Amino acid sequence: MSNDFYCDQVLNGKTPVNKVIETENVLAYYHTRPFYEVHIVAIPKKHILSFVDVSDEDTPILHELLSIIRKVAAQVTEEYGACKIMTNLGEYQESKHLHWHIVYGERIRD
Repeated sequence: MSNDFYCDQVLNGKTPVNKVIETENVLAYYHTRPFYEVHIVAIPKKHILSFVDVSDEDTPILHELLSIIRKVAAQVTEEYGACKIMTNLGEYQESKHLHWHIVYGERIRD
């Protein structure tokens, strides 16, 4: 197994997920091992290593991904009153696939 959980497990169906929004290019779903009371992950279906690795060719996918993140963040904010949106790079990025976290509430585990 590589260090890309999203391609290796989620996108090929080995790990089932509770989907929030899915399009042809983007998937947003509830984190399989949440760190927050509400923890949603948004990913492109195309493998893109990280935010700094988005190519000019990937720009339309990035725009679609940001649109989905905005929709999910709006839903979480409407329901709970707030949310955080985060992405990680380099050593902070455990899975080497561009992904964003949309979270609300207290951290429930480390």
